[in-house]
Amino acid sequence: MSVTIAVERYLPTPGHAPALRDVVVTAGADGLAVTGNSVAGPGLLALPAPVNAHDHGYGIRPFDFGGLDDALEPWIPFMRLRPPTDPYLEALVAFGRIARSGCGATMHCHNSLNVATLVDQAGHVVRAARDVGIRLGLSCPLLDDSPFVYGGLPQLLPGLSAADCTRVESLAPTYAPIAEQIAAVDAIAKAHDSEMVDVQYGPIGPQWASNALLEAIADASARTGRRIHMHLLESPRQRAWLDRRFPQGVVKFLDEIGFLSPRLAVAHGVQLRRDECELLAERGVILASNPSANLRLRSGVAPMEAIRAAGLSCAIGLDGTGFDDDQDIWREMRLFHLLHGGRGLEPAIPTTGIFDAAILRGAAVVNQAPARDLVVVDYAAMVEDAMFDDLDEAQMLLGRMTAGQVRGLVVGGRTIIESGRLVTVDFEVAHQELVAQARAAAAKLGHQRDNARFLSEVVRRHYAD
Repeated sequence: MSVTIAVERYLPTPGHAPALRDVVVTAGADGLAVTGNSVAGPGLLALPAPVNAHDHGYGIRPFDFGGLDDALEPWIPFMRLRPPTDPYLEALVAFGRIARSGCGATMHCHNSLNVATLVDQAGHVVRAARDVGIRLGLSCPLLDDSPFVYGGLPQLLPGLSAADCTRVESLAPTYAPIAEQIAAVDAIAKAHDSEMVDVQYGPIGPQWASNALLEAIADASARTGRRIHMHLLESPRQRAWLDRRFPQGVVKFLDEIGFLSPRLAVAHGVQLRRDECELLAERGVILASNPSANLRLRSGVAPMEAIRAAGLSCAIGLDGTGFDDDQDIWREMRLFHLLHGGRGLEPAIPTTGIFDAAILRGAAVVNQAPARDLVVVDYAAMVEDAMFDDLDEAQMLLGRMTAGQVRGLVVGGRTIIESGRLVTVDFEVAHQELVAQARAAAAKLGHQRDNARFLSEVVRRHYAD
């Protein structure tokens, strides 16, 4: 199965060389190739599709259920307000947005903490990715410590009234045994690993995992060869608490237990130190950077100078947000480009570095061969006022491209976007049904809203003290 598209410009390696002109590009299951010349594609530019290297598959986005931007720790309790909707429909809408942005693949960090339903929900998520037509990295959540506060509930209770202590304790989740959690991921992998789907271990973060769980995941990854995808050192409060828990440093601890390897990708890394960047790079780890989310949750800006100096590979992920809450990978690439451009006469990260992060490193995060899928964009709209015809196409994309200019997407030889429209599923109908389900559930969330506000303020006071 393959698709042939005539384009005016083709960038097989964006930033590394100028575009080829007036060519026919064939996008098949085995990758991309120029297969002829043509003048039938005026105004269109094609390039390998970027990858969303870290996301959470929000069909209903946090803003819509009250999870407004805040510092990370008091923001987390509002995730309790995610409305109960059809998991297939939730994933379908989330993946539809990502495809319409022009991404050929996404790393989906699943949000369920219930091992009893995880295997079933994973099936719905995989089916949604297959129906939309994008490649999927599926990070299955693993944790065994309180998500409310680092160090567990005993850290949060001092200073609370007896009634508030009881209320907090009643809201605390319970966790399945470590072996049961690992077994659930292995079962999902056995059922769903394929050319288009890569199931991965997903410890949510070392601050929410016991040493025993982290060691079990490291052993399981070494035994199975399965990748690991994990949040790491996102907020200043994580840095402070992990430094107390691991005097040698959390990254050094992870290395001591065999957790660090080329099978690992970590998200955020905002609080990484230079020596930690060097160790991660030495072990072949990839960092999935999320500049919009880092800013919106007040975690800060990733230490890109240290990351680049260490040679730590970077990918780019939307984390379910985007700068305008729009899941636009191109705007995220632009923010990454501008935020980390430095103040020198030359950009700290060249154009090649941005596209390599979004395309090549992103593919590695989801365990796929790079540059196999094709996105087609309306280049004429970007340069409609341009006075010259020889402008650098890659720089124009970084400066002006948005999801709204995506005209085509071919993944694995299958047409996903055609003439600017998602053709594999009816996105509008699915979106309307998902919103209807969410609003129908909203009336039952009043008590949960009270609990979310209560927990958020308790957590805020804890860290303020």
